[in-house]
Amino acid sequence: MNILLIEDDMIETMKLQRTVSKLQLKHTIVEAKNGEEALNTLKTTIPLPDIILLDLNMPLMNGIEFLKILKADDKLKYLPTIILTTSENRSDLLECYKVGIAGYIIKPLKYEDYESKLHTVLNYWNINELVKA
Repeated sequence: MNILLIEDDMIETMKLQRTVSKLQLKHTIVEAKNGEEALNTLKTTIPLPDIILLDLNMPLMNGIEFLKILKADDKLKYLPTIILTTSENRSDLLECYKVGIAGYIIKPLKYEDYESKLHTVLNYWNINELVKA
C-alpha cells in the first residue's frame, strides 16, 4: 500500500516508520509535515496514496482544514483518510466524521498499544476493496 502520513512531530513519524519496519510490512510511506505540504504532495505524486494517516494538530493548516479541502476535491475526495491523533476531543471526532473520514484512532501512550492499533488499521486497509479498486 502507498500511505501518505501527514504528521508534524518527528518522533511520531519515526514511531510509525519503526512500527511498519518491525511488522515487516512492505508499505511505501510518503511524509508531509502539514496540510499545505500534503496538498502539494497529492497534486504532484503519482500514483495517489491508497490511504492517508492524518494528525489533527499541525501548524499552517490543521487536519480538519486539510480534510475540508481534500473532501471538496472531486479527484481526491475518495481517498480513505484515517485520523491518527492524541485529541480525545469529542467535537474534533464528530467534525472529522461529518467531513468524511474513514476512521479516528487515538495515539496510545504505550508503544505496544500503538503498534497493535496501527497493525490492525493497516491490515484492514490492506484487504479493503476500496484500496484495491
